[in-house]
Amino acid sequence: MNPYDTTPPTPRPWWKTTPALLGLLALVALLSAVSLGLGFLVMIAAMVAVWVLPAWRWYAKLGATFGAFFLMLISAGMSGQLDDGEPDKSVATAQDTDDKGKEATPPATESPAQKLPDYTGKVLDEAEKGARAAGFTPGRHDASAEGRPIVVRSAWTVCFQKPDTSAKSVAFAAVRTGEPCPSQDGGPLPWPTMPDVVGDTYNTAVKELEQAGIDLDSITLDDVYLDIDAPTAEEAVEEGDEWRVCFQRPAENDEVTTTTTVHLDLGQWTDVDLVQECPSRKNTTYKIPANDPDYDGGDNNDSNNTTGGGSTGGDSSSSDDGGGSSSVGTVHPGSFCSSPGATAVTKAGTPMVCGPGSDGRNRWRSS
Repeated sequence: MNPYDTTPPTPRPWWKTTPALLGLLALVALLSAVSLGLGFLVMIAAMVAVWVLPAWRWYAKLGATFGAFFLMLISAGMSGQLDDGEPDKSVATAQDTDDKGKEATPPATESPAQKLPDYTGKVLDEAEKGARAAGFTPGRHDASAEGRPIVVRSAWTVCFQKPDTSAKSVAFAAVRTGEPCPSQDGGPLPWPTMPDVVGDTYNTAVKELEQAGIDLDSITLDDVYLDIDAPTAEEAVEEGDEWRVCFQRPAENDEVTTTTTVHLDLGQWTDVDLVQECPSRKNTTYKIPANDPDYDGGDNNDSNNTTGGGSTGGDSSSSDDGGGSSSVGTVHPGSFCSSPGATAVTKAGTPMVCGPGSDGRNRWRSS
């Protein structure tokens, strides 16, 4: 063979070229839109041609094969070739019944079977599935005046439904799950409003919130003092007549939606406590005055000098001139104290003593 042969290569036949094969694939889509069966036959021919005729790499041939298949399905679907044929079967069944001399079912007897169930209060996704099973085409929209798009149907609840028996369709009006339904389709959402519970005991405040339609799980509790921790919900219920609402958020008459957190800041006192009122601001005072580092107990001869013991209704305190120990009743571990050596107990009955903490300031710690 002459290595310097410059004779041009023999051209490939036109029907083996890439443009010819791409045209065959386009023919698959065109014929599938007219007839699914004809499109399927042409697709088979196109697949054979792709794998036999061109000098393509294997992955290009594989991609062309899948492309021909999807072109056939898309074209057939867009032209209605893949529509469900059940209506035709029902017509054929009715014709067979008439041919056998049986009386055709009158429309009046069909209406009970075609009646759409009431899906008010149901999840929108379930309502649409039930409507389709009953032969209705469902539609959906926001029942509120906000006109929000409905994307995740399982997160919406049906408020209203408007069926059209003649068109075999139904329009569902829904709101997000947890939201109240408006009084009419397209109306505003009737959110509950926050009542004024400042000054009420915790038990009374909870009843008012529940009567207003506010979810009690949205309530967050906090204390108003510097020396005690906020109660848990269980503790607040157990001692609900001792805890009183000092501050609230939201304010009175504000809307409480599903995303609103209700804050109740609580103070605690009984008839024997020294302080029986809310502070002017949160986190500015001590429930037990003796826990204040700046607390001044006054003259030891003063009969009221109890180093804060009267604020908790605990045992009366006794003081010695030499800084001796005194009892101040019930305290919270880790809170500040002002008299080194003073003794007390926690709510659980654990003995405590006033002494310097890690920061050098006097705090209540286990004795």
